[in-house]
Amino acid sequence: MIKAILIFNNHGKPRLSKFYQPYSEDTQQQIIRETFHLVSKRGENVCNFLEGGLLIGGSDNKLIFFFFFFFFFETEHYATLYFVFCVDSSESELGILDLIQVFVETLDKCFENVCELDLIFHVDKVHNILAEMVMGGMVLETNMNEIVTQIDAQNKLEKSEPRRSRLQRAVIMSLHSTLGDRVRTCLKY
Repeated sequence: MIKAILIFNNHGKPRLSKFYQPYSEDTQQQIIRETFHLVSKRGENVCNFLEGGLLIGGSDNKLIFFFFFFFFFETEHYATLYFVFCVDSSESELGILDLIQVFVETLDKCFENVCELDLIFHVDKVHNILAEMVMGGMVLETNMNEIVTQIDAQNKLEKSEPRRSRLQRAVIMSLHSTLGDRVRTCLKY
């Protein structure tokens, strides 16, 4: 079972945190700090699997992570995002690593060259993508095309809603102005 999904940058700032088990806010922050400390000190030449920290459950759990590099040609520097899935011992490491890969590729396809700012400014869309893949700590979908199809359907629905809400706002404003005129007329007498 997946216990938590964390994304943070190379400075340890969380860009996404989704916990599938109840933890207090303070414990969640400690788990994020501890996980970043464990993952960030790993070398590039070691495997992407390690035992979980004490707060997430110790040796009964695993941290499976993936480095994602962004290279900026204008400034010639790169940014790193760590995608970390905290899982229990019943999960397959390679299966979760594949799930991370599908998640990253889906983000890249939905945002057309995803970057850290996409995760910051479109956190709702990132959570929707994640909800299509994982719910309650269980994997629902791993087919990227199916996930993208569902996200596109959600986007079309969201784009159609503001038109209705603008119309609703116009009706409400006209009612307010009409009622306001009647109230003002009544107050004169």
